[in-house]
Amino acid sequence: MTVLPPLPPDLAPRAAALGPERLQRIWKAAQDFEASALGELLKPIFATTDYSQSAFGGGAGESAWRPMLVDAIAKTVEKSGGLGLARPVFDEMLRRELGRAAPAPSSLPRQEKAR
Repeated sequence: MTVLPPLPPDLAPRAAALGPERLQRIWKAAQDFEASALGELLKPIFATTDYSQSAFGGGAGESAWRPMLVDAIAKTVEKSGGLGLARPVFDEMLRRELGRAAPAPSSLPRQEKAR
């Protein structure tokens, strides 16, 4: 069981009612999303590397295992702190789970209606 991040203050009372198992599943989904995003960012690095001069010589066998290597690296990076995507994704998933849209950022200018 992984440790959950603190619940957003505006959602904490209602989110706690979801129960620990549901909160764990939401947190795990947010972490998996971050690992998936990291994997997508890593793919171009491995796609542009010349493996013919590597220790194993490249080839079909090595290319078959490459996607699993990318996934393993992405999961390791995520477990080590990642890019910081899991937390905001978790918060938004909680808002959606509780049926409440995210609050509008106050830093955005408001458009005035035409008269």
